Amino acid sequence: SALASAHQGQPLPKTLSVMESKPQVRGMHTIIRNKETNRDEFIFYSKRLMRLLIEHALSFLPLKPVSVETPQGTIYDGKRLSGKRITGVSILRAGETMEQALTAVCKDIRLGKILIQTNHDTGEPELHYLRLPKEISEDYVILMDSTVSTGAAALMAVRVLLDHDVAEDKIFLLSLLMAEMGVHSVAYAFPKVRIITTAVDKEVNDQFHIIPGIGNFGDRYFGTDAPSDVCESDEGMDF
Repeated sequence: SALASAHQGQPLPKTLSVMESKPQVRGMHTIIRNKETNRDEFIFYSKRLMRLLIEHALSFLPLKPVSVETPQGTIYDGKRLSGKRITGVSILRAGETMEQALTAVCKDIRLGKILIQTNHDTGEPELHYLRLPKEISEDYVILMDSTVSTGAAALMAVRVLLDHDVAEDKIFLLSLLMAEMGVHSVAYAFPKVRIITTAVDKEVNDQFHIIPGIGNFGDRYFGTDAPSDVCESDEGMDF
């Protein structure tokens, strides 16, 4: 509730990048936001959108100039990642759905996982599971969650990465859909984290569901019913 009332009416932060809403992007959003869309189509178009999001996010990684010799014996002046490597970290359960798009674009990428659930007695998010690759502190980290409403799960996940000595400006938070509230919360707490999404919705209702939103992404993707006693990082369930 505190996050919900903060930063209202403020302009979106400069660290946010929203993918251009071209006709194909808006068309895919129309399909996955439609409650009548069946699971097969929901998965197919979500994966398409994830792939575009990953490609867009990679353009923000710092590159350094490099020259290579072509098969014709001439020199080509190109670019190469300015850093050791990239690691992907998914916020379970729904963030895990983005791993396939990431591995399809980034060869031999390392993956980590974080599970954050809500304590219903205190209302606070709690870390329940953590698996991160060794020496992650040297990497650029792509943090993935399908949707972000209040931003509570994302805030804790970023804190976990910082506690493992990942530099704040090397963290890229990726989400298919975010609420303005979540964007402001993350940007206020961690002003150097790059936030990248395909769309930002303005409203969050009393149950912290994004409006107009997409529903519970994890349940729609995996074909499960919304759990009654467990809150994960899916939209509307991260706080």
